[in-house]
Amino acid sequence: MTEANATRHTDIAVVGGGLAGSTAAAMLARAGHDFVLIDPDVTYPWDFRCEKLEEYQVDVLRQTGLADVVLPVTTPIERLWVARLGRFSRPYTNHQFGFHYDQLVNRFRAQVPLDHFMKGKVASIAASGDRQTLVLSSGQEVSARLIVLATGPNHSLRKSLGIERNVTSPCHSVTLGFDVAPVGRPKFDFESLTYFPERSSEPISCLTLFPVRSDMRANLFVYRQARDPWFAKFREAPVATCLAAMPGLSRFLGEFEITGDLQIRPADLYETTGYRRPGIVLVGDAFASSCPAAGTGAGKVFVDVVRLCNVHIPNWLATAGMSAEKISAFYDDPEKRASDEHSKEKAFRLRAATIDRNLRWHVRRVLKSTTTATLAGFDRALSTLRGAKRQPHTGTTPQPTPPPSLSR
Repeated sequence: MTEANATRHTDIAVVGGGLAGSTAAAMLARAGHDFVLIDPDVTYPWDFRCEKLEEYQVDVLRQTGLADVVLPVTTPIERLWVARLGRFSRPYTNHQFGFHYDQLVNRFRAQVPLDHFMKGKVASIAASGDRQTLVLSSGQEVSARLIVLATGPNHSLRKSLGIERNVTSPCHSVTLGFDVAPVGRPKFDFESLTYFPERSSEPISCLTLFPVRSDMRANLFVYRQARDPWFAKFREAPVATCLAAMPGLSRFLGEFEITGDLQIRPADLYETTGYRRPGIVLVGDAFASSCPAAGTGAGKVFVDVVRLCNVHIPNWLATAGMSAEKISAFYDDPEKRASDEHSKEKAFRLRAATIDRNLRWHVRRVLKSTTTATLAGFDRALSTLRGAKRQPHTGTTPQPTPPPSLSR
């Protein structure tokens, strides 16, 4: 065996350099661990995935110790307008961050020393309770105590290990990504906007518009089958199709155009089974997917990586062996389990709230534009009908005043 192909020995092999793998590798580097990040691309290529972080997700990101070095590649968002049923609902002061996925991932990767990166694709894995052997497609071998499998939705490696994927909701949602620009004026009246459609019959969760550098980015979340002819119509006439589905949008955007490329990404909801194995731990979408419409994906990844790198890996490396029982401590971690459950519950709840024809969800959609007090009263009435104890409602709902720009 040549020196170039000699087996590389390390404590941890991170397989996959997307958001989960690159964040984990950056954290391991900061902690001084002996590890290697394995990915086919030295620089992560452009990819249409998560494009905005919510404030609570940034709070988790700060627990990685890397927020100060990665947030500079994002665009901070301070003011959000919310519109329901074609009418202005209220403004919010928030702390969101828009970004291009590849730029965020590559900022994490920039924290990984070059000698801790291996360009290549893992072809096979042999796992045990002691050391794991990875063979790259080039023939290069890596021996590690622990494998962090962060391969996202790619199922080939998991399947070769006997780890199965259970699709719980095929094509659960479809996300469309595109840039929008005002016509005849330099910018829109809003900094960011979340728009909920007027018609309850429209299978749209919402449209979000937010800045990424000098562009206004749009993410449209819909519940349609991947081969629905509606997507062909959108490609052919995106502005007209947008306005046909959400006529009141023009009141907020005025005349606008859709610029650049259109991306369309269907998302299955899936979980894995048979993952409690020695020497291998699954993180992020390698363990379970999330729904982009629910907006929980990045937060779920950060919780996984924070718990793994801050708590479990130090404990595992402190003692000999890497048994399945030891690895199970991560899957049974209360914070991880709560994060996974929240992501799953929100994905199904939002879909039901948008397209479920059950009377309860239909009435809630009709009442969506009413005040919080009305919705609370409806929920109390349902509870009363079910024989539940009636809970008193307190507080008042502030009445929003539309910005002057919407009064013309």
